[in-house]
Amino acid sequence: MKKITAIALYFLCLSPLAAQKTQWTPDGNAYYSFTKNGVGIIDVLNPGKDQAFLSNNELIPAGSSTALEVQSFQVSPDSKSLLLFTNTRKVWRDNTRGDYWIFDKNTKKLTQLGKNLPESSLMFAKFSPDGKKVAYVSKHNIYIEDLSNNQLTKITDDGTDRMINGTFDWAYEEEFGTQDGFRWSPDGSKIAYWKLDARETKNFLMINNTDSLYSFTIPVEYPKVGENPSGCSIWFYDLASKSSKKANIAGDEVQHYIPRMEWVLDSKSIILQQLNRKQNQSKIIVADAQSGNSKTIHTETDPAWIDIKSRWNDNDPSGWDWINNGKEFLWLSEKDGWRHIYKIDMNGKETLLTKDAFDVIKPEFFDVPNKQIYFLASPGNATQKYLYKVSMQGGKAQRLTPEAYTGSNQYMISPNGKIAMFNNSSVNARSAGAVVSLPEHKELVAAKSTSKADPARAKTEFFQITTQDGVTLDGWVVKPKDFDPNKKYPIVFMVYGEPGSQTVTDNFYTGKNGLYIGDMAQDGYLYVSLENRGTPAPKGREWRKSIYRKIGQLNIRDQAMGAKALFAKWPYVDTSRVAVWGWSGGGSSTLNLLGQYPDIYQTGIAIAPVANQLFYDNIYQERYMGLPQENREDFVNGSPLAYAKNLKGNLLLVHGTGDDNVHYQNTEVYINELVKYNKQFQLMSYPNRTHSISEGEGTSLHLATMFTKYLKEHCPPGGR
Repeated sequence: MKKITAIALYFLCLSPLAAQKTQWTPDGNAYYSFTKNGVGIIDVLNPGKDQAFLSNNELIPAGSSTALEVQSFQVSPDSKSLLLFTNTRKVWRDNTRGDYWIFDKNTKKLTQLGKNLPESSLMFAKFSPDGKKVAYVSKHNIYIEDLSNNQLTKITDDGTDRMINGTFDWAYEEEFGTQDGFRWSPDGSKIAYWKLDARETKNFLMINNTDSLYSFTIPVEYPKVGENPSGCSIWFYDLASKSSKKANIAGDEVQHYIPRMEWVLDSKSIILQQLNRKQNQSKIIVADAQSGNSKTIHTETDPAWIDIKSRWNDNDPSGWDWINNGKEFLWLSEKDGWRHIYKIDMNGKETLLTKDAFDVIKPEFFDVPNKQIYFLASPGNATQKYLYKVSMQGGKAQRLTPEAYTGSNQYMISPNGKIAMFNNSSVNARSAGAVVSLPEHKELVAAKSTSKADPARAKTEFFQITTQDGVTLDGWVVKPKDFDPNKKYPIVFMVYGEPGSQTVTDNFYTGKNGLYIGDMAQDGYLYVSLENRGTPAPKGREWRKSIYRKIGQLNIRDQAMGAKALFAKWPYVDTSRVAVWGWSGGGSSTLNLLGQYPDIYQTGIAIAPVANQLFYDNIYQERYMGLPQENREDFVNGSPLAYAKNLKGNLLLVHGTGDDNVHYQNTEVYINELVKYNKQFQLMSYPNRTHSISEGEGTSLHLATMFTKYLKEHCPPGGR
């Protein structure tokens, strides 16, 4: 399930419908944003001196009395027109399908694109580099529309729901972050695009029993573990000759992935990243647009897996980080034990740039004119994030975030590299909307909003605990109000535990109650989370990749041994009242903890869990576990299904029957196993709800109420 970060919610002003990716003005001192009056130019350095760019009145099409409800927009290269995205529909996770309109600032005219195409069928529309054309996808085909006469050119004609041009299938989008699947060349003469052949991918059928007299199925093409992925190829379209050519890329199209592709700056060739099926070999390949021929310029292997850009780019793998006028580019790798930044030339020669013995958490900005790289890191505390810079010539990194700003710091750096909008968040306080200079980090504009932790609520405290295996885990705890160390308190663990996310981070929302209605500390719970090995904490490659082929085993042991170590250290824990809960991968961890360590955990609430790893999608599960054709026993031994027979305590299973991510099938097979061994439990199935269990009137309140009631009944609160 994708989530919008707090910084995105703050910085990206909202329209009546949705958030908008920030687009800066050419000078980098302002950005375009929705305002209550329409679209404005927001002056970063001079708050209150914003300019109007498009008024709400100008959003009313001719012959209509209603303004367009715009989800997002793009400003043309010459800043004289706007591309408006409206009437949107959801595709998998996001509203990426809808209608597009052009607003011409000179004529004040609104024109709908693709008028003769089906309503709400257009996707990923974007201007050509000269702003005179727009290309987009409709019904899995790619079109180019000339803005001077609205003439359409259809550049693919084989598109179906199984032959996918210019966008991606479910698994690619979910696990690689890929959505927009075509690219204009920098000179506007060509388009390169992905073609996915999903004809051999089987449908998973969900069933809807509630919305009609007769039930009906909802098919989702979903490649499960061990099943072949969609075949993937790259094609070129030449606008002048109106001809298409396939890139000749070595390797079986079905047994390889292409998660990244962009144009080389000279518009003569593309550059792409190809992963093998197991995702432990990465090749950087350059393909000539004229001949289609390609060559591999760089190869990297890893005994476990290789992460791609989406892992440190807010789930967006697009873009290529060129330097030296396109002769070199920047790249991240963990090959030396840390996530470091390298530069690679077009012959594949690489140079290490970040040489310090700590991880780059996330590149923030590549200041090419000044040859500086800005990135987030936290050498001494894996729960925090600070801004660093290093020269593109390499060397020792310098911390820029002042010592006063502890916690998790977030930056939105202007394209001019001179200023950044800055947020600070820790368990004690948060501030948002400040503007600082770079690299000095001098405050130019004070934060627009600040908050301090409520002094009436119990504080979130961080700690470390070393298990009997010699593994030191980070953790946080919120202790009961009026805590008495001479009493015994129930303990509730919140767990995730897989490579997808950290739970122990220093931010303003850490330690909050989550689904619990009320105040857990006030009611007398110890609320805790531990960070096991295998999560994406900045603790080095070995920490993250030690979980390879051991999901459901190594992470589960770390959690259980961490709990035992806490019980030995904290005499105020009532070991007869121990609960654990989690969602998605955390739901899987919850079931595994109850099954593998039933003498530690008496109560569990598992929401949308993967009960059998062989039921999840191939890209995610094979990345971290290998291929079941080679090591099936690892999938079996790491799945909660294998340990259902050991359940001793209380279990609440929660799942949406319309979950297209972690299928309800998982819960049903787990139920069968519990029934087989006469294990009693409680079940809540939410009809037609997805992985987020958020759809439908009253759903969120119902889930929270049930969660709270079950916890209080089976792990009673209060000191004794």
